[in-house]
Amino acid sequence: MDLTAVALLVSLVSVSLSAENAGGKARSCTDVRQFYSGKGFTLNGVPQSEISGEHLRICPQGYTCCTSAMEETLSNLSRREFEGLVREAGRSIQALLNAQYRTFDTYFLELLNGSERWLEEAFVAALGELYRLNAGVFRDLYAELHRYYSGASLNLEEALDEFWMKLLERLLKASDPETASLLSDDFLDCASKQTETLRPFGDAPRELKAKLVRAFIAARAFVQGLNAAGEIVRKVSQVPLSPECNRAIMKLVYCPHCRGLGSVKPCINYCKNVMKGCLANQADLDTEWQSLIETMLQVASSFGAEPSMDTVIYSIPVRISEAVLAMQENMEIYTSKVFKACGDRGEEGTPSSISEEPKKKERTVTALEYKPSPKSAARLEVQVTDVYSKLKEMQLYWIQLPSALCSGKTASSTTGDKCWNGITKASYLPEVMGDGLANQINNPEVEIDITKPDRTIRQQIMLLKIMSNRLKNALEGNDVDFQDTSDDFSGSGSGMCADHLCVRGRPPVFGPKTDRPKLYATGPENKRVKGSGNQIQPSFILLIVFFVSLLLRR
Repeated sequence: MDLTAVALLVSLVSVSLSAENAGGKARSCTDVRQFYSGKGFTLNGVPQSEISGEHLRICPQGYTCCTSAMEETLSNLSRREFEGLVREAGRSIQALLNAQYRTFDTYFLELLNGSERWLEEAFVAALGELYRLNAGVFRDLYAELHRYYSGASLNLEEALDEFWMKLLERLLKASDPETASLLSDDFLDCASKQTETLRPFGDAPRELKAKLVRAFIAARAFVQGLNAAGEIVRKVSQVPLSPECNRAIMKLVYCPHCRGLGSVKPCINYCKNVMKGCLANQADLDTEWQSLIETMLQVASSFGAEPSMDTVIYSIPVRISEAVLAMQENMEIYTSKVFKACGDRGEEGTPSSISEEPKKKERTVTALEYKPSPKSAARLEVQVTDVYSKLKEMQLYWIQLPSALCSGKTASSTTGDKCWNGITKASYLPEVMGDGLANQINNPEVEIDITKPDRTIRQQIMLLKIMSNRLKNALEGNDVDFQDTSDDFSGSGSGMCADHLCVRGRPPVFGPKTDRPKLYATGPENKRVKGSGNQIQPSFILLIVFFVSLLLRR
């Protein structure tokens, strides 16, 4: 039986019922009046008993308890309620994304702050005032790491290179304090250019860069993905209802009351067709939304891969100590070669005051080693597991939304003949439409022009593609120049911005601003660093030997 025959049959049933009703006594509108006043509306003009419904523009035109004014009022109410339901569903997803942001952001910053605190306390304990005079070099490094993670437009590899250059300059000056003030900028620039071939710090800078840059790229892309996903949900959830959809929602929800069938729930398949039609544009986000979530899951899984994220961050002080040990061991050899290439005390070609055949010092201590704490590994595993489960929950959000809105009190849980089918209390025969705009061409409940997709939602689909690509780049360890891609998002600021959303340097746009963890006041030795990725026992002997050797050169 085709749809035309079905519609004709239902119309005949409706006319028959109306004629039967006309032959008898008009039914009371007491239930409708009670329902209408319960919604907060005045009863002025509300019929006491049923009237002829030729005036109705949305509901079936049989005998009714609704006037034209009541139909318009209920239509506006159905629109507000439906848009509110969609926004509320979106807020629940935003809350999940915001919770994941806060959890990961807190965890990551605890690792980074714990690493900085450990380095500072270890060096202060070993060197006291000597470290404090040069502490700015190390603090600047961590400040740059914080800025990069927060979304600042900077090249992390260049920031690390700059740190090693500053450290080299300080060590060169410390190796010969009497002539430190005579080292010209040209000499220091020349010396820095020799680092690639002379490698005064050994392999530590290269090893740190390879692992640290990759970890930070992934962490930054992950939190930006969470922020972008939340903002996309917010925007899509605020797309207004079309006039055609408004009519369909009114007919689904409140027309039964006008027909005296207020206690009859809509048929489940009827409800699904209305919702699939009204949310057709939103369902088109599904492919790119699932791609984004899947890529974020892969990035989250990479945090626990060897070397794990917490291990990498807590390796910063270790690599720095290895670097200064290498510099200490090879200081005379290195300075000899540098002075030959760049000139003594900044005067090119001047003979070096260092011995032509310096003797390489033997290493007297071993490099600092550490083992990740089982508790920190467990905490990281919990982080990844929680992220994985929560993101999985929302992966099918856009195509599950119509069914979710039809569940519970909205529609009948059965497919029998005791539900509202849009005309009367009977079964609903049309088949359920598929998901997305293209599948609504034959939707019997909502008139949709499938050639005119919603512009706002199409923009959000494009943003999903952009963010997915950035996360895929992060998986490969490739950074993204957010400044050059500013055209991808509306907004004037640098960074990943979408209208007022700008991830760079701001807290998440949804939810309260989180308090960033502060540096710990107590040392890690004999104490557990709260939230730290690893328990590292610093080798103070290593540090003391290095800096004492520098002091002896004075």
